[in-house]
Amino acid sequence: MQAREKTTYNAKSRARLLSGVTCSSCDNSNCLIKRNLPVLESSNFPDHKNNIKCKKGQQFIIEGAHVTGLFFILKGTVKVFRTGINGKEQIVRFAKEGEIIGHRGFGTEEYYSIGAIAIEDTTLCYFSKNILQETLHKTPEFTYDLMLFYANELNRSESKVKSLSQMTVRERVVDTLLYIHRKFGDVRGFLNLPLSRKEYADYAGTSEEQVIRVFSTLKKEGLISASGKKIGIININLLKKEISEHNFFLDS
Repeated sequence: MQAREKTTYNAKSRARLLSGVTCSSCDNSNCLIKRNLPVLESSNFPDHKNNIKCKKGQQFIIEGAHVTGLFFILKGTVKVFRTGINGKEQIVRFAKEGEIIGHRGFGTEEYYSIGAIAIEDTTLCYFSKNILQETLHKTPEFTYDLMLFYANELNRSESKVKSLSQMTVRERVVDTLLYIHRKFGDVRGFLNLPLSRKEYADYAGTSEEQVIRVFSTLKKEGLISASGKKIGIININLLKKEISEHNFFLDS
């Protein structure tokens, strides 16, 4: 485990600490910290924040490393994953501005159960585990909001597991396309998160070959378009109809 701890430390040391980005000047209104800023400022909690800049492709959480704190995305996009059977990577989710990374291990586990990689240049806000625990004891409003966050996360996770277990490969791929669309939107007709076919497969829980076949079929049916890594949704209503019985809207 020492090697993994060293890797995590080195990843943090390579990332440069930034200055001038404060919680009060942050535009991420959906961020848990931003929402609770009035009660947190009295405890000087925001003053303990470190801003960390990660380059595209840099891993800042190592799966299995000791939990040191929580990361909040100030700017950028992150891929959250865990290792499955036979070392196969399973993407748990894609996270964007205002979202929390590393929360599943905080408070209950000694080690991170997931890994996290910046899939574009990303700026993170980092709060140490000790500072967070101290603040949670002192600010019940913040603690209650965090409890609601965990409850919503559990509900989404359980709904996703139930839905995926009942979906065909095609439905899982369609669900992935709709998930990316509603979370990141589109730009000039293409999803605003260019992913490789392997990344689509790792999120949908299937193989890269299966994703390629499903995309080819969807293109022939006039439901999607493709240009290199870029995927565009042509008829979103028909795609939604395909998986409507699985409550596609639960996972945002």
